[in-house]
Amino acid sequence: MSTVLTTPEERAGRGPVTTRLTRLGSRRVWWVLAGVLVLLSVVRVISGQDQLTSSSTMSAALLLAVPIGLAGLGGLFSERAGVVNIGLEGMMILGTWGAGWAGYQWGWAAALAGGLVFGALGGLLHAVATVTFGVDHVVSGVAINILAAGIARFASELLYTDNPAGGGVTQSPALSSKPPVLSLPVLSSGPDLLGDLEARHWFLLSDLAGVLRGVTQGVGVLTLLAVLLIPATYLLLWRTAFGLRLRACGENPAAADSLGVPVYRMKYVAVIISGALAGMGGVFLVFIAGIYRENQTGGRGFIGLAALIFGNWRPGGLASGAALFGFSDALQLRSRTAVVALMLLVAIVLAAVAVWQAVHRRLLRATVAAVVAVASLVGYLLIDQLPPGIVSFTPHLTTLLVLSLASQRLRMPRADGLVYRRGEH
Repeated sequence: MSTVLTTPEERAGRGPVTTRLTRLGSRRVWWVLAGVLVLLSVVRVISGQDQLTSSSTMSAALLLAVPIGLAGLGGLFSERAGVVNIGLEGMMILGTWGAGWAGYQWGWAAALAGGLVFGALGGLLHAVATVTFGVDHVVSGVAINILAAGIARFASELLYTDNPAGGGVTQSPALSSKPPVLSLPVLSSGPDLLGDLEARHWFLLSDLAGVLRGVTQGVGVLTLLAVLLIPATYLLLWRTAFGLRLRACGENPAAADSLGVPVYRMKYVAVIISGALAGMGGVFLVFIAGIYRENQTGGRGFIGLAALIFGNWRPGGLASGAALFGFSDALQLRSRTAVVALMLLVAIVLAAVAVWQAVHRRLLRATVAAVVAVASLVGYLLIDQLPPGIVSFTPHLTTLLVLSLASQRLRMPRADGLVYRRGEH
């Protein structure tokens, strides 16, 4: 049985067919990105809302998407190994506390290390409960979420009360240093060409300039690292023998065990990496605020889990889900009137979804998508400005509509959430 995977390409999970499919997938990604930019440009011109593609909106969207994307990447490692990780929120909480505790004493680099270590400890606890003791994965994850909040509060009361550096029961002292900020040299040196082009509000060209200016200037080190982790995760999980073994543990652990894969060890490694990445998402939140605060995560761990499912347990897909939520959230922070233009965008997207579903003879989905598209269009035409309560709910509503009405063929790992015991399968 050890000779089934004969060539290095096959052992790493990349035969000739897979390579061709990868190239097609890469081209599709670029076409999708181009289509999204054109759509945003069309909506901006029609509505007159320049904040839709402004550099400030794109910069804020990147900041808001990164912690969600990191939490989603953490869930990807865990669930690809067959362990459901509902505890991402708790691991993010541990990461924020670890970053605040280490950062105020030794600076931003120590904050990053502290967040990774504390998040990884949360992942280790989840692995011990689920892999070694066979606790139900959802029960263990919920317990970690509750336990992490209690540990953070207890540790803050113990270490920050009457601390000479400041802080209290709900927050840490301020970080002693902040991470450096980078800009892409070619686009940021000399005259602000992108800024000038953005200010002209030309169709597509100004929108492209606004996007590039927002995501290339004033980017933090951790933001750059988080973006690079998306392709790095894909290469690790789908282009290496380690990734093949890890994914085998989430698809058929008994078969992987029979081929000599250390299933228990791989699950431990995956869940610990999962916790570390979620903790890194918590570090990012501390870097933004310059301090740890209680309830700083704000449910982003759960949103990251939703982005993972939206992305079909793939790095690129979960990045798209995180970007969607980050953009919606950034837009509602930048302008209440621009959110109304988002209704036009939703109407166009759902109209396209309705046509797609009708072509594939899924009449019920097509009808629902068409009805919601018409309602969004009517709302855009009749509403000038939304109430503040609805505006703040816009990111959740937009993500929910896309999740529920877009056509997806979701397939979770076959053994995800199952308790594995050697010899029982």
